[in-house]
Amino acid sequence: MAEKILQDIAELNKRLTIAQINKNTEEKAEAYYNLGRAYYFLDNFHGAIEYFKQYLSIAEEVGDRAGARRAYCHLGSAYGYLGHYQRAIECHNQHLSIAKEVGNRACEGQAYCQLGHIYSRLDENQGALEYTNKGLIIAKEVGDRAGEGDAYGDLGLAYHSLEEFQQAKEYHNQHLRIAKEVGDRAGEGRAYGNLGLVYGRLEEFQREIEYLNQTLIIAKEVDNSAMEGKAYGNLGATYDSLKEFQRAIEYYNQTLIIAKKVGDRAMEGKAYYNLGVTYHNLNEFERAIEYKNKYLIIAEEVGDRAGQRKAYSNLGGVYYKLNEFQRAIEYTNKSLIIAEEDGDRAGQRKGYGTLGNIYLILGENQRAIEYTNKCVIIAREDGNRASEGEAYSNLGAIYRHLQEFPRAMECHKKHLSIAKEVGDRKEKGHAYLSIGEVHKSLGDVPRAIEYFKQCLNNAEEIGDRKGQGRAYCRLGLCYLDLHDLKEAIECYTQHLSISQEIGNRMIEACAHRGLGHSLLKSHSLNEALEHFRCSVKIFDTIRANSISEDQLKISFCTSHHCVYTHLWQVLVMLQRNDEALYAAERGRAQSLLDALKVTYGLTSRSPRSIESEEEVKYLSMNTAVLTVFLALELKTVNMWVLRKEGNPIFRKAEFEIGGAHEDSFALLLDSALKKMRAGVGIRCENRSMDQLSDDPTSATPDDDQISKPLRGTTDCLQPLYDAVIGPIEDLLHGDELIVVPDSALSKAPWAALSETLRIRTAPSLTSLKLITDSPSGHHSKSGALLVGDPCLERVTNKWGNPIYDPLKYARMEVEMIGEILKSQPLTGEDATKEAVLQRIGSVALVHIAAHGRKETGEIVLAPDPRWESRPPSEEDCIMKMSDIQAVKLRARLIVLSCCHSGEGKVSSEGVVGMARAFLFAGARSVLATLWAIDDEATMMFMKSFYEQLGSGESASVALQRAMKCLRDSQDYSAPKYWAPFVLMGDDVKIELEKGH
Repeated sequence: MAEKILQDIAELNKRLTIAQINKNTEEKAEAYYNLGRAYYFLDNFHGAIEYFKQYLSIAEEVGDRAGARRAYCHLGSAYGYLGHYQRAIECHNQHLSIAKEVGNRACEGQAYCQLGHIYSRLDENQGALEYTNKGLIIAKEVGDRAGEGDAYGDLGLAYHSLEEFQQAKEYHNQHLRIAKEVGDRAGEGRAYGNLGLVYGRLEEFQREIEYLNQTLIIAKEVDNSAMEGKAYGNLGATYDSLKEFQRAIEYYNQTLIIAKKVGDRAMEGKAYYNLGVTYHNLNEFERAIEYKNKYLIIAEEVGDRAGQRKAYSNLGGVYYKLNEFQRAIEYTNKSLIIAEEDGDRAGQRKGYGTLGNIYLILGENQRAIEYTNKCVIIAREDGNRASEGEAYSNLGAIYRHLQEFPRAMECHKKHLSIAKEVGDRKEKGHAYLSIGEVHKSLGDVPRAIEYFKQCLNNAEEIGDRKGQGRAYCRLGLCYLDLHDLKEAIECYTQHLSISQEIGNRMIEACAHRGLGHSLLKSHSLNEALEHFRCSVKIFDTIRANSISEDQLKISFCTSHHCVYTHLWQVLVMLQRNDEALYAAERGRAQSLLDALKVTYGLTSRSPRSIESEEEVKYLSMNTAVLTVFLALELKTVNMWVLRKEGNPIFRKAEFEIGGAHEDSFALLLDSALKKMRAGVGIRCENRSMDQLSDDPTSATPDDDQISKPLRGTTDCLQPLYDAVIGPIEDLLHGDELIVVPDSALSKAPWAALSETLRIRTAPSLTSLKLITDSPSGHHSKSGALLVGDPCLERVTNKWGNPIYDPLKYARMEVEMIGEILKSQPLTGEDATKEAVLQRIGSVALVHIAAHGRKETGEIVLAPDPRWESRPPSEEDCIMKMSDIQAVKLRARLIVLSCCHSGEGKVSSEGVVGMARAFLFAGARSVLATLWAIDDEATMMFMKSFYEQLGSGESASVALQRAMKCLRDSQDYSAPKYWAPFVLMGDDVKIELEKGH
């Protein structure tokens, strides 16, 4: 058939040439039209479109309305096959308009059916039903039996999409009956194929195979290679569903042979796609990626937008399965862009759903809610009940994670109701599982077990191994709560076995963690240890190889940090204290460490492994400065003291504060800091950017803003000193100490704990080693960027009142430093965010004296004066963590003379805020503040600090002496003035030029 069409094309081109020479418009038009049809039948839709456009141009030029209608009809069909659905709809609407204009009822009905077909492909089923029913009415009216049959077929497809399979079956049977009646063998073959697919959804697989074989027979009989290839593809998909993957591959390869033989690139691409899906199901992910990339290449080549979207979506799915979340997000977003541009509602729904799932795993709950809600809305609007149910399930999981249990239960019950309604047993089991999890979270463990067992029974009945694994995991948790350790261990063992069988590394890591926890509870410490080691190893690999965005990596590490904690705790119980140190270090500042490897040109994608213990062991025995590494558990602090020579010395101590609570140290610290910092706050912001429209008269000061009397100097820090420094006081020889804090202790004012010890902090031992051993030429040795008192007059609320006060002493501060360094500071309107970011990457010293935001320490700079025509936005003047992390810094020392610059969210990274952002970007050392600082006191502090730096002292010495300067002063002796300053990273020296 293809050979005959190619011969026809050659003949038509000769006719076209003659018609062009003779300037015979009528013959030219006929040749263009027939060439378009020939390329259409070869599935060369781009070629067809070019010729139909030429035909349309002539038809419109000569006023041939019937010809224009015919051109629009064929153009719409060609665009539809290419996935350009909006263009297809435009053409078919033109087709419909002309048919109505000339009173051609048969063509009007045909246009309605074609519009219905496009809406069906867009999964806009209500539109598909509306248009196709109009076409059916007209086909009956004009006695077009073949058109009537095709309309029944399209109605069947629409009801198939709506998962109303009995209705779909009835319409396809009517199509089959009419096709036989009028002798339409091709239509008969299509009807058999569509009926087969319906029986497949009804899980009547033998009948599906029977009908698809009928299609195959007819396709060979009428020499329809497209139908034959599609039949082989559908048979392959059936055997895929039956998990007979090798037979599926055989059928897909038959499709591939036909496609290559006839030069049908679209069919070839579909075969590659199906092979990719099958290899995905076989967990042969490299081959799956190979075939899906081949499909993508062909889809791009033939301009198949829908195919490109599907390829990106499926590649995203493979990387999701591989736990390579960053690449999964990248490909899913590419898929989503095409779906949004083309109005592909189903593609949008799938893309939003996938992104919601990924962000849930990564602990990005608000982003997960945003995307999942979009998925729910589209599914509901399109009447896709199954997708709506799945979206409710995902939404419930997010609310459960946020501990909003009533909302979670509501979502999961909707999911269960829909799963029962559409007869999806797999989703029904998933809903049982989710409802059980809500009951468990609410403390109703017996009820939870009931639902988990229903899930397990359902999964066993339908052979859903993944569902069985989930049920065993949740049952294990319940039995742990009930202290039935034997049952818990049995359930987690089953969970682990299934996770290894299905090849999901993320689930396997969680199974190891659950089994390790059960064995720990049963005092089988050595067995628990091995499972925690396995879990940590898998999580390390996923983090390092699958996620690149820092925020996502932090969320992932925080979500799974407990397994690192369990690992070192078991080692402490086994009195293997050195190994416990290595394990605890392994869970610290992982994302920062990955970034520093890139910054300093080291291997960026190799995860920490068991072998890294040798590296940490070397660090612990060869540290140049006395270092204490802290690890917290409830009311116990574990301490490893690292000296220049010899093994680490391990100590542990308990302290009394309230009940046994996981946040005990946070409570201790908060209590101390509330007393210490009361009454200062001149450099803190009055109101954040997202509160610009608030009424200033309604503001209520918090504890930090209310002046309270403070007696003594460091009495409020005594409990912290007793808990952390006291137990190792006898080991603290010399005058310098590095603290590697844990959790809440990352926010402690360490330098204020001792008048004799110079104390600085580091996020982890390994990150400190990377910083101190950075290449000698990496950090600049000259140049300073001084920023002070940015002009914020234009940053106002809706009444036009300034939000931020001027900082008189901040300006004096940087002018004073500028004189010492012979460097002109940026102040007032010159201290813009743009100007700072342009200059910050090339200097050795950065000093910023400005307002800082309370929660994150983000710095408020002057808005760019070029945008005076509008109020400044947050992007104009807030220097965020992401802004700094995007810069390659060469600074040896960053001084953040701003309120809260050491603030941020506590995680396994330490404090995630501006100070960390500067270390992340390559700074060697950062001096930051833990709370709101006084403007005038800070001016005095910095004067002393830079005098010490200028005399050749290191940053830690300068810090200690500047604190003493305030402590000994008459006006600023209270700790609230001098205690907030903390030094992080290396202890650097700066070569300063002498001032006048």
